[in-house]
Amino acid sequence: MDISVRKTEYTVEDRSWLGSRDGTEFTRSVTLDVSAFDQATHYPNGYIPSGTVLGRITATGLYGPYNNALNNGQEVAEGFLFNSTQVRAGGPDVGAPLQWRGVIRTSRLPIQSTAPGGLDANARADLAAKFRFE
Repeated sequence: MDISVRKTEYTVEDRSWLGSRDGTEFTRSVTLDVSAFDQATHYPNGYIPSGTVLGRITATGLYGPYNNALNNGQEVAEGFLFNSTQVRAGGPDVGAPLQWRGVIRTSRLPIQSTAPGGLDANARADLAAKFRFE
């Protein structure tokens, strides 16, 4: 049990990347592997932003940022992080909601397509049956 004193900060949720409410009622619970995310790229303010593209790490079943350059399961896009999720570097893995269908405004996604966690052409192909991109 951790009884240390901590300061809690909050962030304003930005879901402007959603193009409709479709899929928002039925997100899937997943666990994020915090060690798979880069603090400078993915959570410089302590929160992984909603709209981050996620891939499932085959060996553990945990989720990390989609990255087509890897060969561990993260190279297959599974969906988008629905809520901004607070994490700590070196901290425990955390639960989060995965949006697995819907309409996405690509210009509003928080991570550029060239960075891990962004929506590139391969991620679009992986998600084409579940999402419509605008």
